[in-house]
Amino acid sequence: MKYQEIQKIAKGMGIKSFGLTKVDLIRKIQDMEGNISCFGTDRVAWCGEERCLWRPDCLDLHGKGRK
Repeated sequence: MKYQEIQKIAKGMGIKSFGLTKVDLIRKIQDMEGNISCFGTDRVAWCGEERCLWRPDCLDLHGKGRK
């Protein structure tokens, strides 16, 4: 997902994105949703959250995404 799309989601939740990296912004969104703020962590190796909005980007970040 592009950073601008993530910013729109964050803005709708009242989260300020200025100065945040994509990883930090997604983690902040996860936290606000009451989820584990795990994006980009090693948790991806055993993550079973198939319907997670961030899963494709997380897998790509760890080189486990589709080629």
